[in-house]
Amino acid sequence: MLKGAGLVRAVSNSIAKKSYMAKKILIVEDDAVLQKVLTEYLTSEGFEISSALDGETGLQMSKTINPDLILLDIILPKKDGYEVLKEVKSDSKTKDIPIILLTNLDSISDVEKALELGATTYLVKADYKLEEVASKIKEILEK
Repeated sequence: MLKGAGLVRAVSNSIAKKSYMAKKILIVEDDAVLQKVLTEYLTSEGFEISSALDGETGLQMSKTINPDLILLDIILPKKDGYEVLKEVKSDSKTKDIPIILLTNLDSISDVEKALELGATTYLVKADYKLEEVASKIKEILEK
């Protein structure tokens, strides 16, 4: 009896993950280790992941791959996250892409600035586990 319940759970988990298969996430993060961990975890959750190590590349990719959501750091080489956010939101092709800022900056002024520029939500890296980040992504994509 337990084997059947486990199989049903495995099948339902598989179906839940498949619903996110078509969802593309662009991760713009300059910490290669964190980027790899996020990529592996979100891929295991059924997302299609693209990534950039700097803001300039991330901005270009936002226009070419048309992601369903962008996970964006603020402190980045070439273009910081605020610039990327501002440019993505000012472009008619990309302005509707939800953007989650995932950063170590935790001051109220940083949060306010990000939200004013159009960020969907603001997460401080130290405060969230991978599961919670994935949950927030799913929540936003289901809206």
